[in-house]
Amino acid sequence: MLLKYLTNLDVLLLFLYFAGTMLVGLYFSHREQTSSDYFLAGRNVGWLAIGCSLFATNISSEHFIGLAGAGASSGMAVGHFEWMACFFVLLLGWVFAPLYLKSGVYTMPEFLELRYNRSCRIYLTTISIIAYIMTKISVTLYAGGLLLNQILGWDMVTSACVMVILTGIYTIAGGFGAVVYTEIVQTVVLISGALLLTVFGLNEVGGLSGLKTALPADFFQMFKPASHPDFPWTGIIFGAPILAVWYWCTDQVIVQRVLSARDINNARTGTILAGFLKILPVFLLILPGMIALALFPGIKGDEAYPTLVISHLLPSGVRGIVIAGLLAAMMSSLSSTFNSSSTLITMDLYKQIRPMATERQLVLMGRLATTLLVVIGILWIPLIRSISPHLFIYLQSLQAYISPPIAAVFLFGILWKRANGKAAFSALIIGAAFGAFRLVLEIILKTGIWDSAFLRWYAGMNYLHFAILLFAISSAVIVFVSLVTVREKDNKRIAFLSSGNLHSKLFNCRETTNPYWNKINIGLSIVLALAVLSLWGMFF
Repeated sequence: MLLKYLTNLDVLLLFLYFAGTMLVGLYFSHREQTSSDYFLAGRNVGWLAIGCSLFATNISSEHFIGLAGAGASSGMAVGHFEWMACFFVLLLGWVFAPLYLKSGVYTMPEFLELRYNRSCRIYLTTISIIAYIMTKISVTLYAGGLLLNQILGWDMVTSACVMVILTGIYTIAGGFGAVVYTEIVQTVVLISGALLLTVFGLNEVGGLSGLKTALPADFFQMFKPASHPDFPWTGIIFGAPILAVWYWCTDQVIVQRVLSARDINNARTGTILAGFLKILPVFLLILPGMIALALFPGIKGDEAYPTLVISHLLPSGVRGIVIAGLLAAMMSSLSSTFNSSSTLITMDLYKQIRPMATERQLVLMGRLATTLLVVIGILWIPLIRSISPHLFIYLQSLQAYISPPIAAVFLFGILWKRANGKAAFSALIIGAAFGAFRLVLEIILKTGIWDSAFLRWYAGMNYLHFAILLFAISSAVIVFVSLVTVREKDNKRIAFLSSGNLHSKLFNCRETTNPYWNKINIGLSIVLALAVLSLWGMFF
């Protein structure tokens, strides 16, 4: 089947992509000397690499299946998450990044310990590592294996194993530097491949006008009624921002890119670049799903993107670039998750056990931790075939059920000085309990063992509406416990937005003073915000 869909030119282009990626990655294996080098590329990464890395880390193989599939089933509504991300990646750059850089931390759990206590650090470290293995790594392997199986005819286990090994080689050897700089290449390849498929697909259906003629009008309307099962406007406006704060502003895999910046100006410009890039997936990933539905009526959602790739649309050479884009998405997400997880294991677990560990020992532990994660990824692969799509929905929902308490703890941590460690840890535990109860209920109610109107309401609530409820509960816990417990001493290493001069809190942190760069960043941020609002208006 491989020869059926790929020409010699396609194979050559794929080989060049793999060779280029491996060379860039292995180049950095000779440059990593200290823990700062291995985990944060020496805190000397520029804005271009940061922006591309944020985008490539976010876009993975499940996006090609999930976004295209959602486009084929309900149109552009899922694009809310992509365009909303533009505002929250700006929030990361303008509000959170200055505080993170000023604190000098390696990880988000470390920041929580500085702000609250060690219990919060241990909780976030544990839950993050488990979530990365159970969701990020497994979902990426599942979606990537499915794509390669449908496009190339490779066995899912074989294709996933090849990707894990190739990605693991340069991630283990080169550390974060290898990851972040290969993602520049992967961003270019990813966008090029997706753009070519979209252009050829639109040409086949007669352009946007032809696509609008072929599909229902509501496919091009992004805002859905409050009763919509997947994308209610109430959930989009009030619930999705909670998940976005957690993902874009507090998740280790994302924030590690900003922590590696050489100064705040580079960090901020990188987030702005990522914001502009996040405009593209609506047109490069969702639109192809809609095109697939127009060309192949009745197509299943998860088959939309691969069906376009193997169809007659793409000429020789172009198909190779498109497939390279798929591989780039999968490899960038895997490498980022491997490296960030190893950072958590090394800095938040190993270094706490061995505080006197040398730089060489920390780097060695980082490589060993990455190797362990690669092995876990390989051992997970045989289970992919036996995992049902419904279980994967539960696994992905797990992030939505644990993220609101984390978002609340971080927000109160920088906005309210009175919030204390007891309150934060209580909110994390109670919030996790509510989320776990919802997850278990979804399974139990399907069996019919236990049933009631309240339980059906609780378990059947749209997950975005549930995020609102869980965030409200977590916030209430933080406020209540903080007010009824003894006030803690201020932590001088954390800058609070609620105290002092706001301008100094956001701008005076490890930066090269350059007022012109600041003005450019402000202007670009305004342009980005206006562009997204205009696009929302076009597809209201």
